[in-house]
Amino acid sequence: MKQTVAFEPHAKNVFFHILTQCNLACRHCYINPKQHGNLSLDIGTICKWLDAFSGQDSASNVIFLGGEPTMHPDLDKAIRHARATGYKSITVDTNGYCFHDILDKTDPGEVDVFSFSLDGPTPEVNDPLRGKGSFETCTKNLQKAVARGFGISLIYTVSSGNLNYLDQMPERLAQWGVQRFFIQVIGLRGNAASGNTDLTQLTRSQWNDVVPYVAERAARLGIETTYPKVFLDPGESFECAGKVAENFFIFPNGRVYRCPLCEDYPIHSLAFENDTLKPVPGLQEDRFFELSIPEGCVMNKLIQPGNMEYDKNGDPLYKVACCLLKERVSHPHQP
Repeated sequence: MKQTVAFEPHAKNVFFHILTQCNLACRHCYINPKQHGNLSLDIGTICKWLDAFSGQDSASNVIFLGGEPTMHPDLDKAIRHARATGYKSITVDTNGYCFHDILDKTDPGEVDVFSFSLDGPTPEVNDPLRGKGSFETCTKNLQKAVARGFGISLIYTVSSGNLNYLDQMPERLAQWGVQRFFIQVIGLRGNAASGNTDLTQLTRSQWNDVVPYVAERAARLGIETTYPKVFLDPGESFECAGKVAENFFIFPNGRVYRCPLCEDYPIHSLAFENDTLKPVPGLQEDRFFELSIPEGCVMNKLIQPGNMEYDKNGDPLYKVACCLLKERVSHPHQP
């Protein structure tokens, strides 16, 4: 059963980068130190910034990110503060190294999901993309988290470097006891935008031919699978999450973006000043959200024009969806 996951206008999703440091150097990493800084927030600041999005009219979900968030020695305290102040769900995105014994310092009543990143079904595929030894460490800690009863998700970032191995993942995930699978498209941000990697995005035909097929196979094994819609079908209207949903991407230098495509540029619409969230004046990302163009996503047209194709008259052959619009595939008996 496949469905397009609509934006939730009454929910807040807080993507909180509590630091930018990481023990790995993934070839497709989107962190840009020039724009995102090299800070690691102290626990007092983390709690104050969490408070800016909690206790309001609607429940908030928080996703702790980095860099590698488990490198922060006080991540467990941040998790408990988020839970105590009413966050609806708490997710930790990790490269699988799970520093500071985070799997032992927390329990399934505190963390809803540990989301592990792995980019291949074997060390031979994954490690050249993420780092030597990362496959073994990630899968070991993933299985420990399963045994401890945590909700588990796995993120696979698809690029030219691992597309041909994606179809091997569903059986692997079932073997490991993974409940949710997120197939992500490589973003043209950070390393991928700098020219420091030979990894490329998929073409429209590659994406449409491979990703939905693998998602269906994973769902038949009982694994709920989600992937970016990327391309709208004929007749589908474009919606921008920046206009109809509440998503906030926080970086430790105080920048708060509403659109992840904008993160390589100083056009953030919000910022923390003295621990108070304030709008940033001038021509910022939110001004672009109001524009309507035949290509669909304005930010894609401005920042990633290579994703577009045109006919001989210069008209777009399709619309690019908002990067936050997802397709979800689940077995009929799954919730």
